[in-house]
Parts: sequence; C-alpha cells; structure tokens
Amino acid sequence: MSVRRSTFVSALMAGLAATSLLTGCGGSDESASSSATCPDGKIRFGVEPFEDPARLTPAAKVLADALSKSLDCPVELTITEDYSAEVLAMENRKLDIGVFGPLGYVFASKRADAEALASFGDADGELSSYTAGIWVPAKSPVTSIEELRGKSLALASIGSTSGDALPRKALLDAGLAKDDVKLTYAGGHPEALLALVNGAVDAAEINSQQLAGAKEAGTFDPSKFRRVWSSDPIPNDPITVRGDMPAQFKTAVRDALLDLDPAAVGEIGALLDVSPPGPLVRVDETTYQPLFELADSLGLTEEDV
Repeated sequence: MSVRRSTFVSALMAGLAATSLLTGCGGSDESASSSATCPDGKIRFGVEPFEDPARLTPAAKVLADALSKSLDCPVELTITEDYSAEVLAMENRKLDIGVFGPLGYVFASKRADAEALASFGDADGELSSYTAGIWVPAKSPVTSIEELRGKSLALASIGSTSGDALPRKALLDAGLAKDDVKLTYAGGHPEALLALVNGAVDAAEINSQQLAGAKEAGTFDPSKFRRVWSSDPIPNDPITVRGDMPAQFKTAVRDALLDLDPAAVGEIGALLDVSPPGPLVRVDETTYQPLFELADSLGLTEEDV
C-alpha cells in the first residue's frame, strides 16, 4: 500500500548501502539455467529500503529462500540503496523482480514496464494497506495540517509514497504553498521519526508501518505526540516482475508467490505492519491506479524518483 533520490542526511545513509545475499537451491546450475523459471541461472530480486537494513535483510531473505526453493533457482537478494536505485536497477535489467513502494511501482512501470504480481495479504486473505500520517509533539500548538504554516516538517525520502508524495499533496490540499512549510528529507522513515522525537523539527511524517515498528521497539511513545493528519488507506507494496522477462517466467513467479506459505512472507510482512500474515494476494496495475493519479496530480516525473 508506495516513487520511492537525494536526501540531506547522512552518515545514516551509509547504512542503506546495497546488501546482497545469494540463496542456494536444489538441482544443477545447468538444468536450472535452461528452465523457464530460471532463464539466467539465477533470479535477481530487489527490495527497497523501507526499513533499517539490519531488520529488513533477514526478513526479506526468508521470502527469497522460499521463492528459491519453489522455483528451484538461486535467488540473489539485494536491498537497494534507495528507492530510485531500485527503479534504475530494474530499468537497466539488473533486477528481474522487485518489491516497490506503491509510488515507486508507478515509476518502475513507466521506466521498466514493471508488472505488479502480488502483495501482502492479511489473515483473512484480503490485500493489506497502510496510512501516511503527520505528527507533532503533544504540547505543540499545532492541531491541524493548516497550522503547519511557518513550521518545519521532516519527510522520509524523495519519491516515497507515504513519506513524500502524500504529505505534500495534503499540504497543497490544505491551501499551503510550497514555501509555507519548511520541508526537509531525513533519509528514511526511521530518520524522520527520530527527527521529531529528538526535537529537530516541529512535525514529521510517520506512516502506520513505521509507527507500529517504533512502538514495538520502544522508540516512540504515541502519548507524547499527536497526529494532525492521516491519509486514506494505501494498498501495500507490490512484488513486481520486469516487463521484458519471458511470459513463462512471469507466470511461474506469480504462481510461486501466490502459493507461498504465509510463514514465508510473515517476517517481511510484519515490517509492513501485516500481522498476523496471510498468503500473498494477486494484484495488478488497476490496484494502484490511485497512485498513478497521485503522480499525475503532483506533476511527478521519473526525475522525481
């Protein structure tokens, strides 16, 4: 349920350096490479850095391992440096499949003909979603988004659905011009939250996924802060395939994803606030049509990712 790039911090950005893991599978390399499910002898799988890589990498590896076993093909997992790096990697044919934020998928669709295959289902088998939010300290005089005029607001990263595009659209809808609010990009959702907790800004975007994780980790006490704006539900992140991959490969990957046990997607799903997890559910471009419309309404282009 997101564009997904330049940022202003960062010693912290160094921690988002691409991380690659190779998972093995049964069968010989020769037989695997000749298979429709393994056309290049391996599957290159990218995941955007929507969470601290220290938490995201092992969670995504569980999914990669399960997919590797299902397709009988090694899966090479890469946690990309930022949202734009993943779009560029798929455009340059360095990724075969990838998990994108909803808005990142919009641009991956345009630049790499990415096709949405599956997303994260809840325990009832329904597509999960999340929300964007803007928070201020509980003692702040700000009680509405309109009152952010003249205040500082930390956003996550350029191209993020919930951490950039939707909050900026909300400011415009509230009648605030671009220069009415002092916007800064913290480098990610965790960093935006910390900027608020540490008093570096008057307000910050905190989406429901980051909120759940920070509450669980004890790094955010909601009683000390107040949400002044929330978005409509956003369909959760799609798992996509590059458009020029063979049709048989696309079908095989889609079927494998939809057949995975919920336990295989539970760890990465939990980071997306999907708990307890259900099976992955089928999605397509129409699922994310509101995000295509959001990009159009903000005049976003590929250069904005």
